[in-house]
Amino acid sequence: MSQQKADYVDDIDVDDDWDSHPTADELAEAVENLEAHGFDVEVVEDAEAALDVLVDEIPAGASVMNGHSTTLEEVGFTEYLDEGDHDWEDLASEIWSIDDDEERDAARRDAQTADYFLGGVNGVAQTGALVAADLSGSRVGAYPFAAKNLLLVAGVNKVVEDVEAARERLHEYAYEFENQRAQDAYGVESAPSKELIYRQEGTEGRTTVVLVEETLGY
Repeated sequence: MSQQKADYVDDIDVDDDWDSHPTADELAEAVENLEAHGFDVEVVEDAEAALDVLVDEIPAGASVMNGHSTTLEEVGFTEYLDEGDHDWEDLASEIWSIDDDEERDAARRDAQTADYFLGGVNGVAQTGALVAADLSGSRVGAYPFAAKNLLLVAGVNKVVEDVEAARERLHEYAYEFENQRAQDAYGVESAPSKELIYRQEGTEGRTTVVLVEETLGY
């Protein structure tokens, strides 16, 4: 099912200013501070270039898992992974082929330790931190430690002044869309019940943040 923002924008009341793009200086400050905090950062022009970075980062034979991310869908990674034109172990496909609920849940937990885990964030602070949240934690659970390598993609519309603004964006903007999506997709409401503020990456080369100079995701 589609996860595009356009599918929900007429159904919710949000402040469009949360999708504003940073100035060149503000973006440069965000990149500098993210790198100072241990993140590798790639700034790319568009979704197509973002997909190229993701594909190039993942070596043949690696196990790959992704959390739900509208941004990953918009840059084309979800489709690329599903089409199978790669030499990776697609853990998500394996998980959703399991009929038994208990066995599937166990496989989802194991997949947190994938060689490469991909996802998005809800806010990028110019001070060099990332903010993301889930209802279940099946996405952000992999971010701090479990995954061997982490690839995070965000449109520059996610860049805001500081952590407080990133959290405000999460609660007042992104989760209004996510809640509507969850109701359409699963018939239940969502909530940012498990929230992560990711201020520092201590393992060199583990986490790459791909910032796309387009409006992407929630």
